Amino acid sequence: MVFYLLIILGITSSLFGFGASTGEQPLSRIAIHRTKFAVHSSAYVKASPSVLGSKGENKEWVTLNFGHPNPSIDDWIGVFSPANFSASVCAPENEKVYPPTLCTSPIKFQYANYKDNGYNKTGTGSLKLQLINQREDFSFGLFSGGFSNPKLVAISNTVTFAYPKAPVYPRLAQRKSWNEMTVTWTSGYSIDEAIPFVEWVSKKGTPTHSPAGTLTISRNSMCGAPARTVGWRDPGYIHTSFLKDLWPNMKYAYRLGHKLNNGSYVWSRSYSFRASPFPGQESLQRVIVFGDMGKAEADGSNEFNDFQPASLNTTNQLIKDLENIDLVLHIGDLCYANGYISQWDQFTAQIEPIASTVPYMVGSGNHERDWPGTGSFYGNMDSGGECGVLAETMFYVPADNRAKFWYKTDYGMFRFCIADTEHDWRPGTEQYKFIEHCLASVDRRKQPWLIFLAHRVLGYSSGSFYGIKGSFEEPMGRESLQELWQKYKVDIAFYGHVHNYERTCPVYQNTCMRNASNLYTGPFAATTHVVVGGGGASLAEFTKLRTHWSYFQDFDYGFGKLTTFNHSTLLFEYKKSSDGKVYDHFIITRDYRDILACAFDSCERTTLAT
Repeated sequence: MVFYLLIILGITSSLFGFGASTGEQPLSRIAIHRTKFAVHSSAYVKASPSVLGSKGENKEWVTLNFGHPNPSIDDWIGVFSPANFSASVCAPENEKVYPPTLCTSPIKFQYANYKDNGYNKTGTGSLKLQLINQREDFSFGLFSGGFSNPKLVAISNTVTFAYPKAPVYPRLAQRKSWNEMTVTWTSGYSIDEAIPFVEWVSKKGTPTHSPAGTLTISRNSMCGAPARTVGWRDPGYIHTSFLKDLWPNMKYAYRLGHKLNNGSYVWSRSYSFRASPFPGQESLQRVIVFGDMGKAEADGSNEFNDFQPASLNTTNQLIKDLENIDLVLHIGDLCYANGYISQWDQFTAQIEPIASTVPYMVGSGNHERDWPGTGSFYGNMDSGGECGVLAETMFYVPADNRAKFWYKTDYGMFRFCIADTEHDWRPGTEQYKFIEHCLASVDRRKQPWLIFLAHRVLGYSSGSFYGIKGSFEEPMGRESLQELWQKYKVDIAFYGHVHNYERTCPVYQNTCMRNASNLYTGPFAATTHVVVGGGGASLAEFTKLRTHWSYFQDFDYGFGKLTTFNHSTLLFEYKKSSDGKVYDHFIITRDYRDILACAFDSCERTTLAT
């Protein structure tokens, strides 16, 4: 009984953190630990085809036909992987506590009457569901009793991918040096079974093989429920390879490989990317910025019938415009797995068309990191027991210590300083010293555009949960950092966490140093703060109090795009995820001498002494 209570408390508390919680993780609706076996001889679930991906596909549709002699409006289908989801695969927390009847959550679910309300009368129905390659086989359970008291009435045949261990879902990222790219991917092959590597080649070059390191994650690496209990699923093996000595702007083709012990090879399909420009190079450079996207299912599962899958809209808009994107910065709250580990596969599959083509750089958010007693700056349970382990392993970032998720990355004329708001940023801390060094060390003649990014709002936001407290920011945020932004002339500071869009005037110490505009020319006055937290998670209301520094607000889903044409012109655009059209923008134009010019509190004190 104590074990059940801990699971309930763990699941419930993981959903509600301070501020911009996305609400509930859909899988947490299911009280899987209360499941009862009530298999009925006349109930059935049949899945076809039974083998997927025969041509190497990593994403396929299955058709389910099912029936129940006593149908109900709250009957549902659960997708389980591995296919054997009975108690025999469960391990008790200790020898004195028995595991529940079912100890693993489904990886997705859908109502039995989702496509056909006639099911409630006839007791027969069908569904089409999309599966991705997740290294194990699948089965489908028909449940009655709704989500609060599920009763398993029928189990389907097994469905599997033809190549379940194949390397999948590559994620590119910049390394510390501008001429290196990293490739991270997932497979079912341990280092005892196969040697992982990347084969890559330029248009007229000779193929190069670069070895990969391999990491994996155990249940014991998780910090609490549901990640350690009903949400646990083996995430497979995570491989990272470093491609070095790249030529600037050169296009490369690559594919993921594993050399098996018998000497044969397993390959992914071919992908391509363009190497980063030389730092300071003057050319067209385009960067996407957003936070809080999450994942959604193309088949409509895991959500209510009328839910708008905004994260898919954001993803699809980026895919449509991929030829006009060079770099993506996703600043925290990546997939909202919240301790349901299977969702990380779902997320990496969703972003694969983007992340396999351009560097996909990520930041750490509360839904990746926060868990009590684990060194998080906030003691809430928003990570669902993951405590940063999945984000730090599934994605590469060029940090000195990936458990401390702050780092810098340069792209052509941009310098990006990415903070980790789930660790202390205040003066005197290790992170504060990093932030100052990142801002101070940039050569503004070569990289004139200095950008600060963080998940939680360390600057300005009219989000209602900040407005209620009267802070309009994360407490101690701008008080700790605004002197640095002003001194080093940070052009734009981006944040997520608040699920909407907002732009300020160039503001310092709560004062607009220039009137808000769509065009800023001449010397720097102050930093413009932009909230781009509308990537896909449930929207956050604005406070009714309209502050003088808030210039543009939009209660909708969207993302930001930075475009620099040369050393003197920068364009920012806010686009909605629903249609990809621009709804707000501003341009900064200036010469190098304008950067050297003093602004308020941005230059050292001088004297008349000679």
